[in-house]
Amino acid sequence: MTETLIPLADFEAARTRIAPYVNPTPLVAITPEGLRLKAESLHPIGAFKIRGAFNAILSLSDEERARGVIAFSSGNHAQAVSYAANRLGVKAVIVMPNNAPKAKLEGTRRWGAEVITVGGSSHERMLHAKAIQAEHGYALVPPYDLLTIMQGTGTIGLEILDQAPDALVVYTPVSGGGLLGGVSAAIKQARPGVKVIGVEPELANDAWQSFKAGHIVGLTAEETARTIADGLRVQQVGDLTWPHIRTYVDEIVTVTEAEIKAAMRLIATGAKLLAEPSGAVSTAGALKRGGDLTKAVAVLSGGNVDLDVLAGILAE
Repeated sequence: MTETLIPLADFEAARTRIAPYVNPTPLVAITPEGLRLKAESLHPIGAFKIRGAFNAILSLSDEERARGVIAFSSGNHAQAVSYAANRLGVKAVIVMPNNAPKAKLEGTRRWGAEVITVGGSSHERMLHAKAIQAEHGYALVPPYDLLTIMQGTGTIGLEILDQAPDALVVYTPVSGGGLLGGVSAAIKQARPGVKVIGVEPELANDAWQSFKAGHIVGLTAEETARTIADGLRVQQVGDLTWPHIRTYVDEIVTVTEAEIKAAMRLIATGAKLLAEPSGAVSTAGALKRGGDLTKAVAVLSGGNVDLDVLAGILAE
């Protein structure tokens, strides 16, 4: 199979395409550590996924948009597709797990999408969405394994380079690989000397295992369900995201559940931002790996966390 790697020009084009709908997010420093957070939690749906959703839907033909779109997601991509479809006047159907956080379910319904819940397996969500797609002719907008999704997420990397020209290393969460693959490809082609490091939970370390093995390694839904980072419970990286990770990523590190929770507390107290567990793993990875954190940027990918969960973690 011929691997397709996204050229830098495609990330620049995506940046222009989504600009009317997606505002750049700021860098916010954690004090006193000096680590800068790319605050993707400040988007209207509280997560970076808005970038890929808009780019993917805007890249469809008029006829495809007229038929509507379908997506499958554990939460943030669901909200992003629902929001983007609402803004663009497109019908959206979203397949979500029945154990998705309440905040993400409510957020998805808020923007008018039809929500269908299934079991907790990411594979089950995908199969159910594809069956509905075949029946109704919707355009499928998967959460990560799509080039237009990666083009959209890669715009984060371009913004980081503009906002932090002194940055030497960028940390990003890794789930299905759309975020890590897109950000790493954009950054490495624009500024090869910047290191890009993926971070994921020890309890859902399929990307770390894949990186070590040199090929895609998958986990079971039962294994990935063990982590509090619900947005990172994808069982394996995508066929399209993997070549980008293998080509452009310097390192993948894993963090414990305790380290994720500690990062959430530090983000709240040191940067005055809310981070969901999945969004805090990059900060946890940066703190664990160490070095000069004033030359590092961590992508805070999302802030959609149930308040009772957040209160319990902050109180620990």
